Amino acid sequence: MPTPTPPGESATPALYWGASIGSQLTGVQAPWDMGAVTRFEQIAGKQVSLVNFFAPFANCASTPCSFYPFPSGPMERIRTYGAIPVFSWSSQSIPSNRVEPDFQLGDVIAGTYDSYIREFAEDARDWGYPFFLRFNWEMNGTWFPWSEGVNGNQPGEFVAAWRHVHDIFTAVGADNATWVWCPNVDPDGIFHDLGSLYPGDAYVDWTGLDGYNWGLNPAKPDRWRTFNELFSTTYSRVADSIAPSKPMLIGEIGSTELGGSKANWIEEALTAIPISYPKIRGLLWFDTYDDGMDWPIETSASSAGAFAEAIQSPAYVAEGEPATSEGAIAPPG
Repeated sequence: MPTPTPPGESATPALYWGASIGSQLTGVQAPWDMGAVTRFEQIAGKQVSLVNFFAPFANCASTPCSFYPFPSGPMERIRTYGAIPVFSWSSQSIPSNRVEPDFQLGDVIAGTYDSYIREFAEDARDWGYPFFLRFNWEMNGTWFPWSEGVNGNQPGEFVAAWRHVHDIFTAVGADNATWVWCPNVDPDGIFHDLGSLYPGDAYVDWTGLDGYNWGLNPAKPDRWRTFNELFSTTYSRVADSIAPSKPMLIGEIGSTELGGSKANWIEEALTAIPISYPKIRGLLWFDTYDDGMDWPIETSASSAGAFAEAIQSPAYVAEGEPATSEGAIAPPG
């Protein structure tokens, strides 16, 4: 478990918080239906300060591929609602596969998608408001086509591709994007070494971590793991060694109901984060049914109640109000 905050420093730094909210609450996922955010807030008993959503480069379900533009409409809906957008953007197409020969990291590095990326960045700049850009997350695993060792991707190409895309944003002046480098937790030490995947402090504004307690859910049975068991070692690796000067965002987190008490898991996690994980300054619950897993907080009255009680801590700030669109979003004060 990480070392608690030293005496003399704030024991409870403030965090932005929110969720990726699926269609189970209103029939349409957020931010296409912001009513889903309102319903989630009713369950949680507090206003969110972050809303996350996802999109790849392109939809290749039919030929030719259709490329997704910068989502200024959904971004504006989140902003006017009073939250900060978190956009999880990936250099792939859908339907998603681990093998996508037209979307290798080498294609990004070689400039195949430069015109698309440049237009996307220009539209981001022209929209003009601050947002988190969580690009090619969980890169240390092997389940996405942008990971090294799959899809023909070679060692060193993740960093090169990240820097290439970042450089285009910088060149067009899209400095309202706050870049989030977000690996998966690795409690068993089985994934790619994170040091070789870090693009460098000049190319990263916030670090991040994704992690789930899969428990004994038959969709993907593992074992019951506490928040500390899942997050502590990777947190320490990132916060102490790889990027000690950067704030951290939990990009995805969730727990199943099967194998233990989800309510206790939620309470322990939300209580531990501000006290023992001071670099974590933002959190996004994965409030979505995915791959047969029961991640949402509302899967039981006890889980929803535990979340609502724990999130009332003043450490979790309501509404996101970054002061400026110039430069990276700072942690809440």
